[in-house]
Amino acid sequence: MFISLSMFLVQCKQKENTGQQGSARFITQTVADSVIFKLTRNFGEASKTRMEKGVNQCATLWTSQDGNEQVFQAFCLKYFVGDPGKLETLFKRYSANWESLFGHFNMISLDLKRGMHIDDGEMLDIDELFGAYEPGAHFNEDFFNNKLAFVTALNFPFYSLQEKEALGPKWNRTEWAYVRMGDLFTARVPADVNVKIAEALTAADNYISGYNIYVGNLLDEQGKTHFDKDMKLLSHWNLRDEIKANYNKGDEGLVKQKMIYQVMLRIINQDIPDSVINNPSFQWNAVSNKVFKNGAEVAVAAEPDTRYATLLNNFNSMKLMDPYTPMYPTYIARSFDGGMEITQEQVEKLFTEFCSSAQVKQVGALISKRVNRPLQPFDIWYDGFKARSNMNMEMLDKTTRAKYPNTQAFEADIPNILIKMGFKPDKAKEIASHITVDPARGSGHAWGAQMKGDKAHLRTRIGKNGMDYKGYNIAIHELGHNVEQTISLYMVDNYMMQGVPNTAFTEAFAFTFQKHDLELLGIKDNDPDKDALAAIDNFWMSYEIMGVSLLDMKVWKWLYENQKATKEQLKETVVKTAIEIWNQYYAPVIGVKDTPILAIYSHMIDNPLYLSNYPVGHLIDFQLDQFLKGKNFADEAIRIYSAGKLIPQLWMKNAVGSEISIKPLLDATDAALKTNL
Repeated sequence: MFISLSMFLVQCKQKENTGQQGSARFITQTVADSVIFKLTRNFGEASKTRMEKGVNQCATLWTSQDGNEQVFQAFCLKYFVGDPGKLETLFKRYSANWESLFGHFNMISLDLKRGMHIDDGEMLDIDELFGAYEPGAHFNEDFFNNKLAFVTALNFPFYSLQEKEALGPKWNRTEWAYVRMGDLFTARVPADVNVKIAEALTAADNYISGYNIYVGNLLDEQGKTHFDKDMKLLSHWNLRDEIKANYNKGDEGLVKQKMIYQVMLRIINQDIPDSVINNPSFQWNAVSNKVFKNGAEVAVAAEPDTRYATLLNNFNSMKLMDPYTPMYPTYIARSFDGGMEITQEQVEKLFTEFCSSAQVKQVGALISKRVNRPLQPFDIWYDGFKARSNMNMEMLDKTTRAKYPNTQAFEADIPNILIKMGFKPDKAKEIASHITVDPARGSGHAWGAQMKGDKAHLRTRIGKNGMDYKGYNIAIHELGHNVEQTISLYMVDNYMMQGVPNTAFTEAFAFTFQKHDLELLGIKDNDPDKDALAAIDNFWMSYEIMGVSLLDMKVWKWLYENQKATKEQLKETVVKTAIEIWNQYYAPVIGVKDTPILAIYSHMIDNPLYLSNYPVGHLIDFQLDQFLKGKNFADEAIRIYSAGKLIPQLWMKNAVGSEISIKPLLDATDAALKTNL
């Protein structure tokens, strides 16, 4: 799971003719036009478009507390920069200061969340309180109060997504950087709103990070256990990965998969006994839902819909920002138009077309043939197309535990990993020097630096016996994030272009790293069908996560339509909607109806509307992978990711010559299905 920059960078859009919170704006259009006339007289027509956009944006954001009309006019006439050379100097000064501010905000936030995220001792009650504190929460408010936000908006105005799509191909790198500067101050969100959002997200993160199931205590109908005694699995990541790990273990593996599936259903329906969550003291039969202690059945209460109360709290917090962002008046719009810079409608269309494709039934039939049984709902996580699926997991665990007994060993090996990925030794050493590895309480994540001189953090879970294979596989994924974060910070031509268009692009890079995990261990894949298998594997992963993403989007739409919903009503809606999506796109393939399994994903709870980045990331990953064949991965990775924060479709054209599309993956799946797999 990739962790994005905290809420202090509020990149929300606002109509030029709308006042804050829908009220009539304080500075009239007549006053703004008068200022534009005077500036045009002073500086000529060369900067007219920038002048008009900047003055009107400032007029929209200006309130009576900022000064009267005369103060506004004097401000614009004083601070508008018409000379291109002086504008460049202003931009560089701003960029250096933003890097210092955002970089240190990020460092402080990272440190304060250490108690929650790092497994280096007991977690205290105060850790969540510290983790919820956002050092940049007052950034927006402070910089409007001191008017530096207005100086920014006046000289580097905002361009809408539609304008970026139309004009972006003609902009040079400096012009793009100016436009990205213009994304900073487009709404005035009160600090207390940002604080409440940060508190909600921190509470959700803490809830999910501690949601472990001690599967070593799971009982079957005969009262027998099947998992290692001390095994605990974080929901949903480790539960899903344990399902994946049992595809080559015969009847016993199937028994384990069915047991975990029942656990997932209990979590979704919230009839899971509260006492078995992150608690090794009880044994539990997830089918009968009976709980035992010391061999005797005990009466316990169910989890009190905490899962859905947490989701509802996220919604109620996010919508607090809505009145201050009238251009994108919902969190849905901010996530897609403002965040992904791809509309929600476009994303949904991609996913529904993909999930409706003829290939899904064909691939489903192939999986059924390979497992030699009718498909089960948990087969959406079928992992048998990967090279590791035919390998002995105990052997892989033994290999990774010996190689990486602790975080220090993994960190020390990063230069070697990068060399194996094609980076030259000096470049591998340089990139590795900007990455550090920490022991994670949860499944792990990547947290990038926001200024040069700071390090990206790879948080990964390592057991007392060393890093098992599942943990290693996740760590390689997170390392991909860290490498991207380092390239797109240190190798981009200016700070305002650092990063990627949206998180789907860093997910694509992480997926690329992850699928080379066995090669990095020195295990070669000599299968002549490996390319065909890789295409089908990407196809099935995309199919699975697209349904989850469709659920995420539909739930948020429902929440906006039912803003007074209770947690009980939300639970009912999530389960019902998950079943509806399943029955439309999955039951015809799997052969089982009416399961809510798509609702198990923890991202829905602790990372609102993030899920769509994964399937878009799979599509990008596949297109990049096809393009990179026969090329040096490292050289191309640096070229592609040093482009920085262009809009998505322009970035893709620069990277591979075409826009994001489902067609390359569908075509490759068609070709793969014609081989004898």
